[in-house]
Amino acid sequence: MALGYVISAPPEDKYTYTRTELLDRITAMLGGRVAEELVFHEVTTGAQNDFEQATELARKMVTEFGMSEKLGPLSLGRRHGPVFLGRDLVETRNYSEEIAYEIDKEVRRIIDECYQRARDALLGARERLNRLAKALLERESLEGEQIEKVLAGEPLEPETPAVPAAMAGPGLKPEPPRPEAPLPAPTLKPKPQAS
Repeated sequence: MALGYVISAPPEDKYTYTRTELLDRITAMLGGRVAEELVFHEVTTGAQNDFEQATELARKMVTEFGMSEKLGPLSLGRRHGPVFLGRDLVETRNYSEEIAYEIDKEVRRIIDECYQRARDALLGARERLNRLAKALLERESLEGEQIEKVLAGEPLEPETPAVPAAMAGPGLKPEPPRPEAPLPAPTLKPKPQAS
């Protein structure tokens, strides 16, 4: 039911991330909305989930990972309690309203800076953005290597051939019917004549 999404699979399992990697992830999450603004001069609701993820990650950077320039290396708030019956972890605030205000300001600063980074990146790569959009309109989905080729201006390999209609399943295109090959013209042998 998604209008589109990006799956970034790390090359190997990672358990720790640098501050730079997290900021890059937030910047990438905001790229869809920035692209809407640049191309259509209008925004849609399509970026809702991206905003949720970006805001949650920025908040974790500030409150859990100690990556806030202003608040420093602190863990703010405690999460506890079992997750059952659809309930989330309960967070206990161990900080004042003043600190809560500073947390909100830091989250806003991180999001604003990443938004501007995404905007600067897409403005500087508008031609590549257009090529990528055209390729997505033609193919609907692209893998990592295909994206790299499109961004580098290289042609994509032809799509895989269609499968016969009897074997087509969800997401597979049946091949168009082939014209029948003409039958070879019959050769006439002369009848033997009776003597």
